[in-house]
Amino acid sequence: MKQDHLIIVGLTGGIASGKSLVARIFKDLGAHVIDADRIVHDLLTPGQQAWEEVTSYFGSDIQRPDKTIDRRKLGEIVFNDSAKREWLNRCLHPKVFEVYVSQVKHLSDRKVDAVVVLDAALLIETGYDRKMDKVVVVYADEECQLRRLMDRDGFSRDQATARIRSQMPLSEKRLHADYVIDNCGSREETERQAKEVFVRLRSDRESVD
Repeated sequence: MKQDHLIIVGLTGGIASGKSLVARIFKDLGAHVIDADRIVHDLLTPGQQAWEEVTSYFGSDIQRPDKTIDRRKLGEIVFNDSAKREWLNRCLHPKVFEVYVSQVKHLSDRKVDAVVVLDAALLIETGYDRKMDKVVVVYADEECQLRRLMDRDGFSRDQATARIRSQMPLSEKRLHADYVIDNCGSREETERQAKEVFVRLRSDRESVD
């Protein structure tokens, strides 16, 4: 999806792998980060088409009193029902990518010289990784993910394990990567790797200008 002066980078990982940390580092280094989760949040604002479709499918039980969608409650439903999860993905992902494409076009029209990062948890599962110029996977082994989920969200080990194993294994995701950032060590080590990868991404962009 080369846009002349832009390089389009897909950033992905798994639950509690540290993807958000790497996205913040890339942003601090000058990347233009497009957050797929933020796009979903906006799409699910009351009155939006996606909000209408999702509330029609799942019912008013997922709504708070102010009509906003309780994403934690929605997450619990789709985590436990693969058919509903697949429906939700089919509903939202094309809309997310449409917004993303519009934002990239806006940047391209402005002749912004940039590394553009699409931060998306399901980048590979949806096949959108094939539309990226480069793919970065943030990796953590399962024990690291378990510990973080249990500490961060208060899950039991069994609950945390179930959530991790409901996703594509990170060992498989890394096979799709141009660059892998291992986030099992210290924050400083992750920052070092992220900075190194970002330098290489800028070099990749310059080499195709």
